[in-house]
Amino acid sequence: MDKSFMPIAFTSIHNWHSSTVDSVKSTETETSDDHHSVSQHLYSYDNALDGFSAVLSKDELERLKKLPGFVSSYPDRKVTKDTTHTTEFLGLSHATGLWPASHYGKDVIIGMIDTGVWPESKSFKDDGMTAIPSKWKGTCEEGQDFNSSLCNLKLIGARYFNKGLLAANPGIKLSMNSARDTEGHGTHTSSTAGGNYVEDASFFGYALGTARGVAPRARVAMYKVLWDEGGYASDVLAGMEKAVADGVDVISISLGFDSFPLYEDPIAIASFRAMEKGVLVSSSAGNEGPELGLLHNGIPWVLTVAAGSIDRWFAGTLTLGNGLAITGWSMFPASAVVDDIPLLYNKTLSACIDSQLLSQAPSSIIICDDMWSFFIQSSVLANSHMEAAIFISDDPEIFEFNDFPFPGVVINSKDGRAVIKYVESNGANATASINFQQTFVGTKGAPAVAAYTSRGPAPSFPGILKPDVMAPGTLVLAAWNPTLATAGIESNLALSSDYNIISGTSMACPHASGVVALLKGAHPKWSPAAIRSAMVTTANPKDNTLHPIRDIGQGFDIATPLSMGAGQVRPNMALDPGLIYDATTLDYVNLICSMNFTKNQVLTITGSNYNCTNSSSDLNYPSFIALYKATIVPEITKHFQRFERVVTNVGAGAATYKAKVNAPRGSRVTVSPDTLVFQKPNEKKAYSMTIHYIGDKNGTVTFGSLIWIEENGAHTVRSPIVVAPIINVW
Repeated sequence: MDKSFMPIAFTSIHNWHSSTVDSVKSTETETSDDHHSVSQHLYSYDNALDGFSAVLSKDELERLKKLPGFVSSYPDRKVTKDTTHTTEFLGLSHATGLWPASHYGKDVIIGMIDTGVWPESKSFKDDGMTAIPSKWKGTCEEGQDFNSSLCNLKLIGARYFNKGLLAANPGIKLSMNSARDTEGHGTHTSSTAGGNYVEDASFFGYALGTARGVAPRARVAMYKVLWDEGGYASDVLAGMEKAVADGVDVISISLGFDSFPLYEDPIAIASFRAMEKGVLVSSSAGNEGPELGLLHNGIPWVLTVAAGSIDRWFAGTLTLGNGLAITGWSMFPASAVVDDIPLLYNKTLSACIDSQLLSQAPSSIIICDDMWSFFIQSSVLANSHMEAAIFISDDPEIFEFNDFPFPGVVINSKDGRAVIKYVESNGANATASINFQQTFVGTKGAPAVAAYTSRGPAPSFPGILKPDVMAPGTLVLAAWNPTLATAGIESNLALSSDYNIISGTSMACPHASGVVALLKGAHPKWSPAAIRSAMVTTANPKDNTLHPIRDIGQGFDIATPLSMGAGQVRPNMALDPGLIYDATTLDYVNLICSMNFTKNQVLTITGSNYNCTNSSSDLNYPSFIALYKATIVPEITKHFQRFERVVTNVGAGAATYKAKVNAPRGSRVTVSPDTLVFQKPNEKKAYSMTIHYIGDKNGTVTFGSLIWIEENGAHTVRSPIVVAPIINVW
């Protein structure tokens, strides 16, 4: 309702709304055919929105629409709580955007290269799934504790590969010689990418709600290449090879090989062949952050995914005896009763790492100062007789892991001072209570780059900016092997769960893979490069406060593209990117030819004897990186680089774009031409970008962007620009 229409006779909006409902009530009794109850005003809203909720018949609603102040109306809907919540965080909606446009990934097949799958998980039930697409050539391979009947319309295939492992370890006995997952990793990633809807999923009460994959109507096929006993490149290659032959549309691979050149990297080799057949490989950047230059899967023809945080907070509420309530962090996996317990703060004990001293103290809620790692303190307390603990810490990396074996809550130093002051003022009368298993969403300053995510430049080829994009990777809820311990209480009680919350770029990768599947469903003719381009140029470099994304691993400094790529992936924006940077197989071949590889090394990757007469290191990529060697003398060096690009108009019609440059600090960037005029869809236009930049002995990283902005249109096509030192080359 438009509040400005409220008559002055009403003293509150509640009275106005109630009177409005009364004024449209039917005078006749509702018939038995009408499924509405008697008209009734339910709630008035003045903060969440301007309006009210009411029970109305259709006729009453029509009369209401004619009253002064009416704006709009919507039918009430059943609420579904989102747990993995990342789909909501990424902006996916049932009403508009990429989900309905792609039919939720219907009939797109995601091939998972991982540790196997737990097929009995509810995430792989096939409720709502249609017949398997005729293009599918795969199978459900039988093995130990795994028969073909475990596959269905959701989990359409499962294979396993261990010949390399067995050959390298003669006589080894495998703990599970089948596609069954004994680690949980593959089950988690595959349900994140394409799991079905599961109500009431949670991790011991945290993140309670409906779990679903990013592409909930996509098909999942598992290719097990990692084992409890190890993993080998030959098996990874075999798995990826078979995935392409089976007819998958997307390959998701949350693993990598460090310190190998591209021609020895099985993922680089297999993904090149996949790309040739129109299959985009989505890969994880690795978990070696925050040092620069340790990223793996920096392969020019794959999508490389960094990890970020989610706007979700797992909480314990601390309530002091004076009524002060403080919301802290807790993932203690039980609804423990910590009610009105004495508080203990003693400088001699507050390090919380001396078992002998703790054993002599009275049982209480002990307050632990920020002197030692929370993880050390909590493990020591898990073997003590203390009732619970209040951990004072400002370490943000605590919030990237689910390990919480002792009843307690983590609070920041500011709140810690208030708690200590309360204890010092009340002495032995100071008490507190803690409530667990709470989840809040909408946390500000999200996403932030995870401390653990590996950073570029890519050692395998630093001339292409990697990672490409960032996706949710911290504390992601997804399916798990229920026979494994997922949490513990104190030192002697292990707990299992059907769903687990874990962190890593392994969790970010399947989010991006799911988005790729959705885009493939919406744009089946787009090439892998086109899909990647759409995701890169529409990614968001800002968090939910509209400020630049911050980097946890760099003390919350503004994140650079070396840690997050172009930013957080935005699925709905990627559906309609305006312009794309496409690339063909020959473009990648020309790039490989520029890498000073031998003829056989080139052949190893490409599989064909291509002519290298047109070699070029300037791939038509949706981002830019200008490199320099950090030197001692001179302290500053000047450099120049020119990039050539071709963009394709994938909008609905004619369009004009103008260039906007945000140059990296200390650099000068020019674009020619600075206006691109497209007369029709699918038309291509070329431009060049030239950057004059400096390098220094400190290895300073600077960054900016080139944004093509559509005139009188809705499209902005953003490409990050980075100036960085060459740090590590394989």
